[in-house]
Formats: sequence, structure tokens, C-alpha cells
Amino acid sequence: MQSEAPPPAGGRPAVTMAVVMRRIALASRWQPWKWELEAVVPDLGAFGTEPHCLHEDEQGARWLYPGYPVELFRDEAEGYYLNLSSTAPCWFVLWRMDETQPEDGRRPLPVTVSLSYNEAGRWLDAGETVENVPLAPEQLAWLQAYVAEHYRPEPKKRRRPESFKSPQDRARY
Repeated sequence: MQSEAPPPAGGRPAVTMAVVMRRIALASRWQPWKWELEAVVPDLGAFGTEPHCLHEDEQGARWLYPGYPVELFRDEAEGYYLNLSSTAPCWFVLWRMDETQPEDGRRPLPVTVSLSYNEAGRWLDAGETVENVPLAPEQLAWLQAYVAEHYRPEPKKRRRPESFKSPQDRARY
């Protein structure tokens, strides 16, 4: 993956990504448009540091938000594994509407980007807006290599049924 940086000594693997959001016109008198996640792309530094409009017309708009670091953490390895074992491995993006702008010109504000299924679940449980887009093959290979090295399923602890224990070893209720 081109945006992958070698981790510093003792550091975590990390990449920097950019988020592309799009505004889509709706045929509704209550809501004339909606925002949705379009893409998560490698940010190699050519996008600058500020969000900017890529395209805008009466049908909608596309905005690019650069500079989202994505670090891999060992304690999230299970979440990465669950993402990879899903039918469509993806990027997860938590975003909110930017309340600092006037309502008629309000844009989305991506907050963070992750590859952890568990982390995205925690965000959803907290009532946040989370969307996802597919991982590109090179990003998929990078995450698979990390999971292969760091994920070890917890061993199942099988409890013997009470009926197999002697009467004196059974739990008293």
C-alpha cells in the first residue's frame, strides 16, 4: 500500500487516509439532499491539509477531507479479524454534520477512520453516524498481514455440565 509508512521503532503500523463525502440531491420536499460516504483513499500529502470541494453542481457535491491517521492496535486485532472475515471488508468512518456552519451550507465533518469492526460497533452503540466503504486489495493485504501476525483467538473455556459432576462437586443453588 503506497501510503503505508514503516512503523517507528516500537511504534504501530499506520497509514494516512483521506475521506470523500458526497451530497446527493433528493426528490423530497422535506429534505432536498443528503450526505453520504463515497470513498476512503490513501493520502500521500498531495491533498493539502484543509477540506476542499472536488465538484459541485445542482445534482450534488463531492468534498475531500485529508489527513486521517489510521493506526493498528494489538488490542483491536479481534475487530480487524471480524472485519476481514465479513462478506465485504471495509473502512469505517464516523462522521457528523458540522454545526459551526450556517444550516443552508452545512457540510459533513468526518471525525475518525478505523478498520476495526468492534470499534465501529461501539460508535454505533453510542448513536453516532458510521458508514463504510470497501477496502482496496492492497489495503486488504496490509490488514490481513497484521491480523495474521497479531490475532490469536481466545481459547474456548468449556464448562462441564453439572450432570457429569459428582453430587458433592455440583454447584449449590
